[in-house]
Amino acid sequence: MAKQNKTEQTRSGPRTVATNRRARHEYFIEETFEAGIALTGTEIKSVRAGRISLQEGFVMVRDGEAYLLNVHIAHYSQGNRFNHNELRDRKLLLHKTEIRRLHSQATQRNWTIVPLRVFINARGLAKVEIGLARGKRLHDKRDTIAERESERDIRRMLKRAY
Repeated sequence: MAKQNKTEQTRSGPRTVATNRRARHEYFIEETFEAGIALTGTEIKSVRAGRISLQEGFVMVRDGEAYLLNVHIAHYSQGNRFNHNELRDRKLLLHKTEIRRLHSQATQRNWTIVPLRVFINARGLAKVEIGLARGKRLHDKRDTIAERESERDIRRMLKRAY
């Protein structure tokens, strides 16, 4: 068996760095898109270390460009005085047609664009999965929780049966 070098081992496939579990609880995700993120050197190092939070994040389209707002990327520990601002607006790298579609859906239907997860792809680039989301009401959230609990109970019963 051939020995793999270190770069082949780390770049075998997409690796999820952070997920936004709250987004799936608060919203119905209608459609998802994959976008690149324009990051600085210390930001990408912090992202690869998993020091990112998507909880309060959202996407806004301004002047024909999409920006990721309120996403917290912690300071890089070995960074110096040129470390990045933790909550700065980060440009998303999308095709113009995708940006236009996101913008029209968000404005016409009054939907929100939220980040769902950040991952490192096979080439070592940071990508974000964003979703067009429609807000849930309280009874929708209760229904989702009830479904999840019933599925869990069914799995538990099936596991005992075998």
